Amino acid sequence: MTLIAILLATLAAGIGSVWLAALLGFGVLARYTQHMLSLAAGALLATAFMHLLPEAFETQVAAHNLFMTLLGGLIFFFLLDKAELWHHGHEHHQEVHSDPTDAHEHDSTHLHAAGLHAHGHPSPSAQAGAWAVLTGDSVHCFGDGVLIASAFMANMRLGVIAALAVLAHEVPHHMGDLMVLRGGAGNKHVALVKVSIAGAVTALGGLVGYWLVDRLQDYLPFFLVVASSSFVYVALADLIPQLQTRLTARETAAQIAWLLVGIVLVTAVSSLAHAH
Repeated sequence: MTLIAILLATLAAGIGSVWLAALLGFGVLARYTQHMLSLAAGALLATAFMHLLPEAFETQVAAHNLFMTLLGGLIFFFLLDKAELWHHGHEHHQEVHSDPTDAHEHDSTHLHAAGLHAHGHPSPSAQAGAWAVLTGDSVHCFGDGVLIASAFMANMRLGVIAALAVLAHEVPHHMGDLMVLRGGAGNKHVALVKVSIAGAVTALGGLVGYWLVDRLQDYLPFFLVVASSSFVYVALADLIPQLQTRLTARETAAQIAWLLVGIVLVTAVSSLAHAH
């Protein structure tokens, strides 16, 4: 029963987030991207601080060891982020320093960033970048699957909450992937299929996580803390900084409202799962 729940939840989080991202990115709901970022940040923080961490600290493991794991997890994800951002940062550095007064160079730079030659065909660098995105996305989704499985092994309610949080934070992430792959392939349907396949790797991670955590029950609290560190890092280092722009009072209120919606949504799902 637990294995079936893990498979269903990982598929919903992995592939469902891709389709929702496509709806937001390619459809009429594209203007709500900022709201999704706020909602995802609230869902991740609520899941980490209100569910995963309390579950881990209710065990007999020393609090000092769990806090050390939390700190180590945050540093680990920071280093992973630095390793990934070095390549992208180098490309953006070149783009920023192009001459803004030269309209032709400016347009060419943006065409190249979108993965297109002047004739509208995918550039070789864009195709290579697309494969890099897919590879990184697959690894990330595999890790999400392991984290969801860890939560389900603790209890069913926690697994549902973790799957919801993963789905929420993967939507804006997949929106970026779809834009990159659409530029490389020139076809949004091909991009959607490729990213969906990468999202399906979440289920593979769930299977591995089920096998791994089932044999390492004593280490389950540490798995939960690592999952928490992942959620906290993504929320504070990736999502919230994208929201820290100059906005009107009304737009700021909307951000806060959607952040609270994310927290309330996680709490409501927790209550429903607990009731059942």
